[in-house]
Amino acid sequence: MSYMKTARRKKDLGITGWMAKWYDNNTRKSRLSEMREYADIVSGYVENGAELLEVAPGPGYLAIELAKQGYSVTGLEISADFVEIEKRNAREAGVNVDFRQGNASAMPLADGVYDFIICSAAFKNFSEPLKALQEMYRVIKPGGAALILDMNHEATSEDIENEIQKSGMKGFDRWFVKLSFQTFLKNGAYTREGFEDLIAQTDFPKHKIEKHGIGFQVWLYKPEQDSPKSMI
Repeated sequence: MSYMKTARRKKDLGITGWMAKWYDNNTRKSRLSEMREYADIVSGYVENGAELLEVAPGPGYLAIELAKQGYSVTGLEISADFVEIEKRNAREAGVNVDFRQGNASAMPLADGVYDFIICSAAFKNFSEPLKALQEMYRVIKPGGAALILDMNHEATSEDIENEIQKSGMKGFDRWFVKLSFQTFLKNGAYTREGFEDLIAQTDFPKHKIEKHGIGFQVWLYKPEQDSPKSMI
């Protein structure tokens, strides 16, 4: 069992201290274009002005891009240090995002509030993934959806190399990120079957999983009539 899988069985992994600052300073350039792509995926699914939730937004890049597109955005992040970084980044970008500290497996949020939820590159870190999925179901409005974007445990060396090439990273950052993909990130990631097994235990009656590059897009749909899957 990998370090990440062992660690997430004990507690959720929040990035704090100097690592949070390093992540913000050193991944901003390479991730911004990716976050814009993700924002475009969301805008192709939900109307302008919708209520969105990003779970585990890290430095807040995606939430900020979504706010720029006219959405009402909440970000729920376990790391207090990242929450401060998110708020600063939003101020500098001139947008308003409701960044809050909280755990994905016990969201301090009301039922049925959000039209759409997105979680990027963080789901594999959750210590209680089933609870996190059920919490997503709870806070989504009937007829809403969630999208999880995360690494595929079965990503190949070629997949990883193509991803690094696309990022444009060079030098130490390139080496470090590639090593991370090849080791603890990949080892901690889920397979398609792993996602299928988790989703089968939730109230989501409909989903689809699409492979893209080194990862998956996992789409989860809440029915218009909010009924547990067992009753459908």
